[in-house]
Amino acid sequence: MKKDRININKVSPKAYEPIFALHHNLTKSSLTNSEFLLIQIRGSQINGCAYCVQMHIKEAIEKGEKQYRIHALPFWEESPFFTEQEEIILAMTEQVTNISLSGLSDELYQKAITTFGEEKVADIIMAICCINVWNRIGRATLLTPEPSQS
Repeated sequence: MKKDRININKVSPKAYEPIFALHHNLTKSSLTNSEFLLIQIRGSQINGCAYCVQMHIKEAIEKGEKQYRIHALPFWEESPFFTEQEEIILAMTEQVTNISLSGLSDELYQKAITTFGEEKVADIIMAICCINVWNRIGRATLLTPEPSQS
């Protein structure tokens, strides 16, 4: 049975301020809404954060993302539903989220720089880092989605 854990936003609301600021800045970055949401959903799936997966899938659907693409995210490498640019972003999301396995490969990094340029690569990396922070908070405090979010 799940034991209640602290709500960091209530216990230490100032701790959330820089994360909210980063998230806000990323919504105004070179990333499209769709790209940002793909990063958030895929990162959350990898990290097993049910709260974030539910929240970002709901947001993506509300913003017009196709459900078949969302369902294909865990299998994006075998799926025909993502553009070459999205595939680079998803590969970066996986490598940076699983950073301890082998880091962000030079090959993928160079492909991203060639495709997007330095500013967008910086935005992609920061978006991946941002969702990983949220996921770690969610997992450490056992946040779960509300049943009414369905």
